[in-house]
Amino acid sequence: MTRPKIVGLTGSIGMGKSTVAGMFERAGVPVFDADAEVRRMQGPDGTLVPAIEAAFPGSTGPEGVRRQALGAQVFGDSEALARLEGIVHPAVAARRKEFLAQHAGAPLVVFDIPLLFEKGGHAQVDAIVVVSAPADVQRERVLRRPGMTAEKFAQILALQVPDEEKRARADHVIDTGGPLAETEVAVRALAAELAP
Repeated sequence: MTRPKIVGLTGSIGMGKSTVAGMFERAGVPVFDADAEVRRMQGPDGTLVPAIEAAFPGSTGPEGVRRQALGAQVFGDSEALARLEGIVHPAVAARRKEFLAQHAGAPLVVFDIPLLFEKGGHAQVDAIVVVSAPADVQRERVLRRPGMTAEKFAQILALQVPDEEKRARADHVIDTGGPLAETEVAVRALAAELAP
């Protein structure tokens, strides 16, 4: 059975990965957004809410998973985090499989996966695209986010494969440090190049 060429799209926090994913979509490439799927499954009446509540009592409500309450139960606790990932990851993998079946006729699809290297997803894609920007641009973007502090930013970075290493392991790098129009041109050119 033929299937689309699968591109894994990744990048550290604040690098512009979501923006680039949107550019791929505008170029006509179907995009599977792992984070958006998780938010849906953890939202009101989400399919993961009962299992998460059972494993982490008090972490959900009518609005679905209460991210701060759940975060408080898993942050810094590797066993709790592994339990949560054991609930979430198989569900995301099932959705990804459905997405692939829906787009079986497309020449190219993008899997937008923030922790592509960290969680071993790089082994399941045909090409890796890393979204990157200079460190000062990244820092400025992230610190503009509501509730973000320099300490939180440092903690998040410590959990991610360093940008330099991601760039070295990538098949293609999209630089988002310049004007958006330049990035869009680069994404369209890459989409055309990658489509078999």
